[in-house]
Amino acid sequence: MTSTIEDYAIIGDGRSCALVAKTGSIDFLCWPRFDSDACLAALLGDERHGYWRVSPAGFVSQTSRRYRKDTTILVTEHVTDTGCVRVTDLMPWHDGASSIIRTVEGLAGEVQMAMSLKLRFSYGRISPWRQRHERGLIFESGADRVVLDCPVELTMDTDDVSARFVLAKGANIAFVLSHSPSTMALPSPLKVDALIKATEKEWKSWIGRFKAKCRWGEPVRRSLITLRTLIDRQGGGVVAAATLGLPEVPDGSANWDYRYCWLRDSTFTLTALLNAGFHDEAMRWRDWILRAVAGQPDAMQIVYRIDGSRRLEENIAEWLPGYQGALPIRIGNAASTQVQLDVFGELMDSFDVMAKAGIERSERIVEVETAIVEHLEKVWDRPSADIWEGRGAPERYTYSQVMAWVGITRFVAAHSDNQRIDQGLVARLKKLGEAMHRAICERGYSSNLGHFVQYYGGDTLDASLLLLPLVGFLPADDPRIANTIAAIERNLMDGGLVRRKPARPDGHDEGAFLVCSCWLADCYKMQGRDDEAAQMLERVISVANDVGLLSEEYDVGSRSLTGNIPQALTHLGLINTALFLSGPVIRRAGA
Repeated sequence: MTSTIEDYAIIGDGRSCALVAKTGSIDFLCWPRFDSDACLAALLGDERHGYWRVSPAGFVSQTSRRYRKDTTILVTEHVTDTGCVRVTDLMPWHDGASSIIRTVEGLAGEVQMAMSLKLRFSYGRISPWRQRHERGLIFESGADRVVLDCPVELTMDTDDVSARFVLAKGANIAFVLSHSPSTMALPSPLKVDALIKATEKEWKSWIGRFKAKCRWGEPVRRSLITLRTLIDRQGGGVVAAATLGLPEVPDGSANWDYRYCWLRDSTFTLTALLNAGFHDEAMRWRDWILRAVAGQPDAMQIVYRIDGSRRLEENIAEWLPGYQGALPIRIGNAASTQVQLDVFGELMDSFDVMAKAGIERSERIVEVETAIVEHLEKVWDRPSADIWEGRGAPERYTYSQVMAWVGITRFVAAHSDNQRIDQGLVARLKKLGEAMHRAICERGYSSNLGHFVQYYGGDTLDASLLLLPLVGFLPADDPRIANTIAAIERNLMDGGLVRRKPARPDGHDEGAFLVCSCWLADCYKMQGRDDEAAQMLERVISVANDVGLLSEEYDVGSRSLTGNIPQALTHLGLINTALFLSGPVIRRAGA
């Protein structure tokens, strides 16, 4: 594939999403859900693995694209030596079959156009059965059926379906691809013009609820729209990214599947939604969390499928050659079996943030909180995996220990006068919280180095330490925190952005971890360094692609986005930091 990560835009309908390259090729699509098997997977290989391209057949001298304002309707214009065309791509927001609409409009002259479709189910592995239909073509593979509505004559080759047509100025045609279960009736033809108007109205109405004053209004609006594109509108879950297998290190092996819901992101998500005015979405995310945690909070996973189910067994897609050769391609995520102590504190912090927003703690939330702190009381000092889901031996990570402390102290603060809660438990936990704080300050801080360290007994830095003042563990002006921030500035900066870990001796490093730069901006704000905070946020905004999307990381050397895209946590960091720097907001206890 010649397209790079930053070449892709996203379209979505709240059930699934697709990645569209500047070339006019849709190279990644999972149907019918975000975490379903991909039926277009050229992103992770080449055209053999599934794509759908609508573009001029000959040489294109210029391509420009944009979203229609405040929507995910993508508009791409191609200029050739004979004319100009506009391709509009969207997934309509409606209750019918999940579909992709691609309209082509002639703007000037006459342009020879080409449409080519190759569906490959099971992540680019399985060719579907195909049949001509009066509307175009039907494709079936197991439980899945895809229908192509095509207004021009089609050619069926051994591997793909194609069409050639000439588009003159003023002409307009539409291609539609729709998914349905193979055992159900064919989905009805779409009323394309009406659905485009309805979808545009839906997106503009939704983002119109964003009323907060913000210096960075346009990037925040785009990030909120991107976030909504990653939210399951049926259940309220939020996937971490639209993709899987995009490398964190060029040609590296850190190629993870991020099409799932991480509890670690819960507080970041709720804070962004609440401060931006989207209380309904925040409450649906809260309800999703409660369903996923179920009746045994001590056994909760760090990550779940979009419907809250727990099976995410990791497998290698050996038939896929990988994005720019980066292997292996993992489907599923083995991190789901890790024990991460910090996630318990994240959940408790989420409930605290909601209470600050005026959302009452329900009886169910109190039951979950009680079960969590009773569990933390037993396990808080045990080694666990870290926030970054490293697959090495467990350690007592400083940030994880801090978040266990957060879980305990948030409970004590919320329920000290709650007669429904055993006050003996509250008193016991208050003492425990004080002891935990002392232990973290003694064991997570290196007096020799003069700053907090990644894990007890270690000497390395970790950008997660920037969260210590943000969660209220110590003030930002405490010398130990100030020294830690200064050490991160000296040792983890790369081109003005923050790495999450120190550089490797072999130089085979991942890029700057973009959300960590947002955390540093927050710390600057808390230290009264307002200009530096704004400059840091603006550096993050500046590395977004041409349609405002951000991935997990940014490689400063090659000036390219790396990792899965769009990354919810990065966009959440942008939203939260921009709002924090712009005025009073609901914050975690320390900010």
